[in-house]
Amino acid sequence: MFNLPQALKRLVIGKAMRSEELGETLLPKRLALPIFASDPLSSVAYATQEILLVLAVGGTAFLYLTPWIGAAVVALMAVVVMSYRQVVHAYPSGGGSYEVVSKNLGPSAGLVVAASLLVDYVMTVAVSVASGVDNIISAFNGLADYRVPLAIGFVGLLTAMNLRGVRESGKAFAAPTYLFIGGIVLMVVTGFLKVAFGHTPVASSAAYGIVPVDHKDTLAGIGLVMLALRAFASGCTALTGVEAISNGVPAFRKPKAKNAANTMSIMGITAVVMFAGITVLALLSKIHITDDACQLTNFPGDCHTAPQQTVIAQLAAAIFGGEHSILFYFIQTVTALVLVLAANTAFNGFPLLSSILAQHRYLPRQLHTRGDRLAFSNGIIALAVVNVALLWAYKADVTNLIHLYILGVFTSFTLSQIGMVRHWNNILATETDPSARGAAQRSRVINSFGAVTTALVLVIVMLTKFTQGAWLAVVAAIVLFMMMRGIRRHYDAVAEELAVEDPKAKLVRPSRVLGIVLVSKIHKPTLRALAYAQAFRPDTLEAVSVAVDKDDTDELKAQWEEYGLEMPLKVLESPFREITKPVVRYVRTVRRDSPRDAVAVFIPEYVVGRWWEHLLHNQSALWLKSRLLFTPGVMVISVPWQLSSSYRANHPARRAPGSVRRGEPDAERERERAADYDAMR
Repeated sequence: MFNLPQALKRLVIGKAMRSEELGETLLPKRLALPIFASDPLSSVAYATQEILLVLAVGGTAFLYLTPWIGAAVVALMAVVVMSYRQVVHAYPSGGGSYEVVSKNLGPSAGLVVAASLLVDYVMTVAVSVASGVDNIISAFNGLADYRVPLAIGFVGLLTAMNLRGVRESGKAFAAPTYLFIGGIVLMVVTGFLKVAFGHTPVASSAAYGIVPVDHKDTLAGIGLVMLALRAFASGCTALTGVEAISNGVPAFRKPKAKNAANTMSIMGITAVVMFAGITVLALLSKIHITDDACQLTNFPGDCHTAPQQTVIAQLAAAIFGGEHSILFYFIQTVTALVLVLAANTAFNGFPLLSSILAQHRYLPRQLHTRGDRLAFSNGIIALAVVNVALLWAYKADVTNLIHLYILGVFTSFTLSQIGMVRHWNNILATETDPSARGAAQRSRVINSFGAVTTALVLVIVMLTKFTQGAWLAVVAAIVLFMMMRGIRRHYDAVAEELAVEDPKAKLVRPSRVLGIVLVSKIHKPTLRALAYAQAFRPDTLEAVSVAVDKDDTDELKAQWEEYGLEMPLKVLESPFREITKPVVRYVRTVRRDSPRDAVAVFIPEYVVGRWWEHLLHNQSALWLKSRLLFTPGVMVISVPWQLSSSYRANHPARRAPGSVRRGEPDAERERERAADYDAMR
């Protein structure tokens, strides 16, 4: 029989893969780059814009700070990339910052990093997708009203692609990433060539004036420093996702550490070139962009509703000859694509980290399980669900979402570098080989500088973004940290409770086994349950029914006598027409009267084949089982009776046993009925 849900599942994620095929999913560098580095590469599309947005609160007076802030971001990126290369070589098992910190600074510090990274991965998806939608709207203004549906749709697409497996998603995402790199490099080179030949591009917003917010153009001293630091903190969004490669080392082909480190270097150099080029050209072309379009003078259209073009869109139009040129649409298309696909970094990092945490019993074990395509499907789905809710709540607005961003990144950066310093200290304490000691000392210098630098940035980010919304990311990380601690305590408590010290002592048999068969009426399921219970040969066996309706109970008693069933039938009174409570009360009474005995409760159940039939059957049995399972010393045994619909669902090419063609005698049914009666007698 055709199974529509299963067919749709196979259409979306493809055929299931055997566990032995895991090696076939390992990535060469050309696919690893777009998978793990698409986030930091795509960040250049909005990092410069975030710097300009902050400086614009003072009008045009402070835009001169842009190159200095950009240079600081470039220097920081170089430091972080070099630092994480050390992590990749020292810890190639794939735990990244979490593993480094856990081993060197302790489990609690490791959980702080894990919570920060999980929150940041969630924000990576939200910000990347929302920014990608912004670039689409920059090219097609009519889509502004569909911002949220577009963003949620892209999350759904990313989820489906990642459920198909890491290698499959890499193949799908490689082309847009490389086209984006090529497009941005072409735009930067073309822009500088025009400048060199005296044809400096001029952005469409160059004619706009910027009205300072609350006379911020007069800032000086501490106020100016804080503004510059806030702009620097916003520009540091260019560093998001750098650590993803260190988390994903196991996904690389051998030699894993070398390939991962080389991929990180390629990513760092490419991101620096693109970010620096965009920043310089944005200044030369006099791009003016603000959080509030009403802050702009000479702005065309309604400043309350008309969207501003992104920095990338304005540069592409200025360099390639207007908003209707083919290259303008090419840049917008690949930028939007790579921004959306940048979320793929999180779709790989989040499930991998969740799997490691689940393996260490800090998250539910289901997150450690691989799906049909050998991807960590549960982690992928969890990330998608959270992001759909986040994009809907924040209306896919980059400006609001960006404030929740990067705080977690620099928390993990800082603790990771401190952990690496301790790692090298431990090595130097025992290492005697001069060349190895020299390498360790050089690495320690790199990580020490990285720790100091990223710690300063973390303080800056905290000071400048906390009140603007970053506090919510802090709260989320704290809640996640406490939740993971609680999950670990639960798993530890369960493991301790289930641990066996003396197996022979736990194999002591109960004094007796008391059997109880629940009966509502005499039919095939009841007879099968009675026969099955007798096969167990309990010390005592009785049938128990609940008197909900007097006429039904009288009919049951009469049939019991008529069929000569020798097993005693006990009827429980139920003045309030309940089934569960009288049964549970009776079973607990039997158990209390014989505490060294085991009570086996046999429950007849229908097995149906259609989803809607589940709503019509087994509700009483399900509720009874859920209550009885909490009673110590009670074993609950389901005795299934397969209805014809269930047989047809699992054997579509054959007739169900007992089914008859029209006009044929029901001989099979009669034989089954006779066999059940014979078993009872």
